[in-house]
Amino acid sequence: MSDTQPPSLVSRLLAGWPGDVLAAGAFLTRLPLRAASGMEALAAASRAFPLIGLGLGAVAGGAMWLAAWANLHPLACAFMGVIAMAWMTGALHEDGLADFADGMGGRDKQRRLEIMRDSRIGSFGVLALIFAVGIKAAILAGLQGPGIAWAAFAAAAAMSRAVMAPCMTLLRPARADGLGKSAGRPDALVSAQSLAIGAVAAGILLGWQLGLAALAAALAAFLAVGWLARSRLGGYTGDVLGALQQVAEIFILLVVGAFLP
Repeated sequence: MSDTQPPSLVSRLLAGWPGDVLAAGAFLTRLPLRAASGMEALAAASRAFPLIGLGLGAVAGGAMWLAAWANLHPLACAFMGVIAMAWMTGALHEDGLADFADGMGGRDKQRRLEIMRDSRIGSFGVLALIFAVGIKAAILAGLQGPGIAWAAFAAAAAMSRAVMAPCMTLLRPARADGLGKSAGRPDALVSAQSLAIGAVAAGILLGWQLGLAALAAALAAFLAVGWLARSRLGGYTGDVLGALQQVAEIFILLVVGAFLP
């Protein structure tokens, strides 16, 4: 019999973070990061998604700061932040949102998945992108000062990526191939870590009351997108994760815009 003992809870919580951050960054961004492991490690690395989101949001918020320093109009400053985010991620999540919106118009599950895999973009996808970018820019521009906008963008970027791991855990892959199949499904501990990191980041940046509201908004987005994905597709795909991130980011910014001056 083997004397090998399963890793303890503490070791599972603390071990492997450098590799997970690199793997998450290589997947979620187009920055020159090289992960030591392949796609099969993505499920475990999904606990680091909110950390990557926090870094992306901080840099994109910095672009808004620079634009404000140059005395640009607040709406132009907000667009600079949104553009910086899209550049760093290669518009990965926006592409997922557009494909998901197009796919929802299909007549059955198979046709919806075919539409989502098509590289062309349709009317629903175009409208989804226009609405998403417009809503985010309008909310960020309406916040009082670049400092508050920076905190809101960073918090939303972190928390919106924190709900991606629970989506992978609770929904099964919609296809027999693709990201869902190759990445695997995070266990409950990984998903809990992801949510906890996102909630802590939002609480620090926005205050605990608004941070909890941001968590609730992200979970509401997960319920909405997850329900659509399960009922219309039979599970999640990479495009579903991208759509979830975008919808959650919008929901969070809507809450922030409603309660912050």
